[in-house]
Amino acid sequence: MTAETNGGEKPLALTMGEPAGVGAEIALKAWQGRNGDTPFFFLLDDPPRLRRLAEHLGLEISIRDIDSPAQAASVFFSCLPVLPHPLATDPVAGQPNPANANAVQGAIKTAVRLVLSGEVGAVVTNPIDKRCLHAAGFPFPGHTEFLAALSGTNSRALMMLVNPELRVVPVTVHLGLDQAIKKLSTRHIVETATVVEASLKRDFGIPKPRLAVAGLNPHAGEGGIMGGEEGAIIEPAVALLRQQGIDVFGPLSPDALFTVPARRRYDAAICMYHDQALIPVKAIGFDETVNVTLGLPFVRTSPGHGTALDIAGTGQANAASLVAALNMAAAMARRRHAGNS
Repeated sequence: MTAETNGGEKPLALTMGEPAGVGAEIALKAWQGRNGDTPFFFLLDDPPRLRRLAEHLGLEISIRDIDSPAQAASVFFSCLPVLPHPLATDPVAGQPNPANANAVQGAIKTAVRLVLSGEVGAVVTNPIDKRCLHAAGFPFPGHTEFLAALSGTNSRALMMLVNPELRVVPVTVHLGLDQAIKKLSTRHIVETATVVEASLKRDFGIPKPRLAVAGLNPHAGEGGIMGGEEGAIIEPAVALLRQQGIDVFGPLSPDALFTVPARRRYDAAICMYHDQALIPVKAIGFDETVNVTLGLPFVRTSPGHGTALDIAGTGQANAASLVAALNMAAAMARRRHAGNS
């Protein structure tokens, strides 16, 4: 298959993620389960270790080294294309090694360089192990912040979790709960919702997005009885967003925001902190949940789960979330291309 026979779309760059986790396994399984609708992608990884892993897992997969993304389409349906990115040491399943941190970061840097140069259509990242990277001097809280720095964007990069039933965006992300509450502000809520609305239009094809805003406290503060952040911070943000012409409502009691009837009323929920957003979306559809970074000059998606170190190397990893991430990245890139043409 060539780019011309797949609508002229560019390949997706898939990064290795944590080598001791399930990233390589789900990449192999995603390619093995390919069909005529699968967006073609290539993996930035260490080819010899992929061959060893495929053999260990009993997966009959042919791996082809490529020199550039342009070669990916022509070999994709016969071989898994891999842009070589050697590791410093052989990974041990379930045991992240800081010696491989530079390779993990390097794969992400290469993918971003390729998407910014127009050689690939989007970036899909396998999960990283933040503790291992931090032990090697990684200065960012996570993927989102690293990608924002690499992109050179001045806008806020946001994390949206998406599955067929729900879209959620946390205003504060990788912070302890006490720090998240201290950092919460009217400005951050307004900035977050503004980026979300624009992305829903551009990347998801929703012409008039509806946004729901969660409260912070039980019962959304119960009129100040259970906390004052709703009145002092969240309600002013909702008022400002409405003045901008954004269809937004809230703050709503978080315990009722994610019920089936409630979800029918909005296209995305703006949540106040990490777990308020991620618990419901993963509970509703863990295997189908995709992590999308908003506010970047390129499309980036990722599986909604982590490195799954406890099952790495056992063959138990489910590639469904990665497949969903690949499909979503291709669809988003397609919409961006159509909007810019």
